[in-house]
Amino acid sequence: MSIFNVAIHPYRYISCDKFHNTILLSLVTKKKEEEESEISIMENMDESFFQETEHRPKQSTIEAEDIPIIDLSPILTSDSSEITNLVAQIGDACKKWGFFQVINHGVPSTCRQKIERASKEFFLLPTEEKRKVSRDEDNPMGFYDTEHTKNVRDWKEVFDFVVENPTLLPASHEPHDTELRELKNQWPDFPNNFREACEEYARGIEKLSYKLLELIALSLGLSSKRLNNYFKDQTSFMRLNYYPLCPIHHLALGVGRHKDPGALTVLAQDDVGGLEVKRKADGEWIQVKPTPDAYIINVGDIIQVWSNDRYESVEHRVIASSNKERFSVPFFFNPSHYVMVEPLEELTNEESPAKYKAYNWGKFFTTRNLSNFKKLNVENIQIYHFRNGDL
Repeated sequence: MSIFNVAIHPYRYISCDKFHNTILLSLVTKKKEEEESEISIMENMDESFFQETEHRPKQSTIEAEDIPIIDLSPILTSDSSEITNLVAQIGDACKKWGFFQVINHGVPSTCRQKIERASKEFFLLPTEEKRKVSRDEDNPMGFYDTEHTKNVRDWKEVFDFVVENPTLLPASHEPHDTELRELKNQWPDFPNNFREACEEYARGIEKLSYKLLELIALSLGLSSKRLNNYFKDQTSFMRLNYYPLCPIHHLALGVGRHKDPGALTVLAQDDVGGLEVKRKADGEWIQVKPTPDAYIINVGDIIQVWSNDRYESVEHRVIASSNKERFSVPFFFNPSHYVMVEPLEELTNEESPAKYKAYNWGKFFTTRNLSNFKKLNVENIQIYHFRNGDL
């Protein structure tokens, strides 16, 4: 026994050994209580949220230092030499990352602030109030809190609305069914300015999306307007995302790994972060650090096919957090439902033949959305299902 004593009260002393044992017992007891609490949470948690072991988030994250941040101010000033340099930057980012951020983009900050405020006010309403505008398989616009990605439930709530109201899409995924259906927006009664904020923001991001589309076209050696006509009757939509606090953040994901099926995605994320991109060079998951007033741009599957694999749609996901709620607003820039997606004629030749068979965008999108509402027994449709087998 130690000969030293430790004062734990002005009138009481105990030996160091006894003090050490008391502290150790306290730590063991605390750890046991934490483990029991976690077991209790696990027993009461819906297992549909649980990712397979190999897809669960790592305890440590790698923060991206080199995802490009591109200044778009040259397109606002029409400086031809600077635009040439800008086009080169866009092309390099699309090749190396499939992701980049843009600043000085021309979207008013007040417009973004309005939709972020409206989004928070909506998602903090009681669940029964939000469910008054619930979406379903018949009308997939509105509120939803049980979405699945790759057959695993996401830890998030969403509110979707189309940019063109109404928007036409195929009524079913069946190849020979030519019937169309209208997607129509539904708006909540509260917050009062919700619809106005959403529609104003959508108009601003739509303009930015066309600018980005033209820069990407130029970077591929095409005329700036080459891709614009594909969006004449666009099927673009916007989503408000809310990621609540997650007590099983080591098992679940805000959004599971996926690639975006459309042409471009323009994302506004808050200062919490959580977006991770799978780095092409080594397959590591890299967290995209939030940049004030920037938008995160990623190339979708359609650009990959149009470019005949010059540019690649990259996997990404969202990490859930036990510390902070997260909000984000993605804009999914999609072409008309009748567009046949295939490698562009200008980008194919004998040395570089078309790597994909043509597919109808509307049917592809309708099929892809089947897994949003329920777990499927098969893998959802992907662009590699249309890859030419002899290449």
